[in-house]
Amino acid sequence: MHDIWNPWHGCVKISEGCQNCYMYYLDRVRDKKGSDIYMTKSAFRYPLQKDRQGNFKVKSGEMLRVCMTSDFFLPQADAWRVQAWSIIRRRPDVVFYLLTKRPQRVRECLPEDWGEGWENVFFNVSCENQRRADERIPLLLELPFKHKGIMCAPLVGEVSVNEHLASGQIEQVVCGGENYDGSRPCRYEWVYKLSRECRENNVTFAFIETGTRFIKDGREYYLPNKQIQSRQAYKSGLSYIGKRSVFKLTNLFGEEIPENELYTPSFGERCLDCGSKIICNGCSNCGRCAPKKIEGLSGDKL
Repeated sequence: MHDIWNPWHGCVKISEGCQNCYMYYLDRVRDKKGSDIYMTKSAFRYPLQKDRQGNFKVKSGEMLRVCMTSDFFLPQADAWRVQAWSIIRRRPDVVFYLLTKRPQRVRECLPEDWGEGWENVFFNVSCENQRRADERIPLLLELPFKHKGIMCAPLVGEVSVNEHLASGQIEQVVCGGENYDGSRPCRYEWVYKLSRECRENNVTFAFIETGTRFIKDGREYYLPNKQIQSRQAYKSGLSYIGKRSVFKLTNLFGEEIPENELYTPSFGERCLDCGSKIICNGCSNCGRCAPKKIEGLSGDKL
């Protein structure tokens, strides 16, 4: 996908959400080991790559999800992270989405010129159940980041984040069920609870996929197709667009880039009922369908 930057690959399992890690599964299918950690040399400088006309391939205003097959704050990546920070520093016009299960390591891993945070970094912690929410979100709230979010995926237990949303620091909550081997069920009432809490605090909530096993009204649905999962999540109406996140992106001279000069996502027909649409970087224009601009989801209450 054009919105992912994996400067390194591989990870170490540390909590309940890691039990059936999708990266471990996909590596196993390729006869590889998910626990093998290495720098992805061909992709490491992706945010700085240019096309034949000398323009950055990643446009101003795009969002890149970082380390989706690892953890940006993994101890084994300490030797590479300084270079990754340098790349993020050189693209103040691009939003970098960081997600970690290791918020306790973050402060010691920040660059010297971090200050109160960089405007182009969106920092998120993973909270797969209440235990991890209670453990990680307080650390998230204490850390110096200008933009913060919560990822409840894979959601393997009921989670309440209401008291943390009241802080006003959380801009987005993302939720999804578990996939691949050994998938644990995700329950509708868990998702509904998170959706309701986000609506009450005007925080964006994205229900991106049901997971392979989804329980609603006492009935369990088996949904191995991720596209169907995403479509059913969209049709549930549980997603909600709250207060807008505003990233003050600049050029290398520190001049703020006007909004009309920033990348605007476009979506094709295949995207119309996708659960990830409200947090997506948009269609990569692969040519399989005609892209079109579409509106987000309604903010009406349940």
